[in-house]
Amino acid sequence: MPTPPEAEKQHTGPEEGDQPPSMSSRDAAPPAPPRRNPCCLCWCCCCSCSWNEERRRAWRASRESRLQPLPSCEACATPSPEEVRSWAQSFDKLMHSPAGRSVFREFLRTEYSEENMLFWLACEELKAEANQHVVDEKARLIYEDYVSILSPKEVSLDSRVREGVNKQMQEPSAHTFDDAQLQIYTLMHRDSYPRFLSSPAYRALLLRGRSTSSSEA
Repeated sequence: MPTPPEAEKQHTGPEEGDQPPSMSSRDAAPPAPPRRNPCCLCWCCCCSCSWNEERRRAWRASRESRLQPLPSCEACATPSPEEVRSWAQSFDKLMHSPAGRSVFREFLRTEYSEENMLFWLACEELKAEANQHVVDEKARLIYEDYVSILSPKEVSLDSRVREGVNKQMQEPSAHTFDDAQLQIYTLMHRDSYPRFLSSPAYRALLLRGRSTSSSEA
């Protein structure tokens, strides 16, 4: 008796209905996010990893508000003629005067080197911070803004100081940028300060002080 054609099929494996459905590329589970490479120096912006986006936006807004132009000297407490004259006695006296820093920063802006003062001020702010979490965030922002070779506001540091900063950025502290800050302070003292004393802006302040003293006499 001939075997029915259906019976001639060989059973080679589980029926099609018994097999799990194949997973299309569209239904595939999304790949796991890349693990953070502990050797990746994300603070220097040289790789794809980043901080939490919300926290990054908040700090970006904070940084932008801090980098708004300083008020003019007239908007600050008006320096006395004696204070203005003291700025010519030493660079330290100029930098310890809020009005002096304001006028000097405006002068640096005319020389396209305002980032030196901004970096110095940011380092001063960092050194006054006690919260380690805030120190970490501010140190990363300072590095990104003024030390990273990708930044348009990069300050001029020699290779020794830059290497030291890179090492300390592995575990930032309030004094991570001390050597770099000193180098920029010295650069402003030797390079920009003498030109500032000869600038029209400073001469105008001296003349204003003299005229004030004459009118009071």
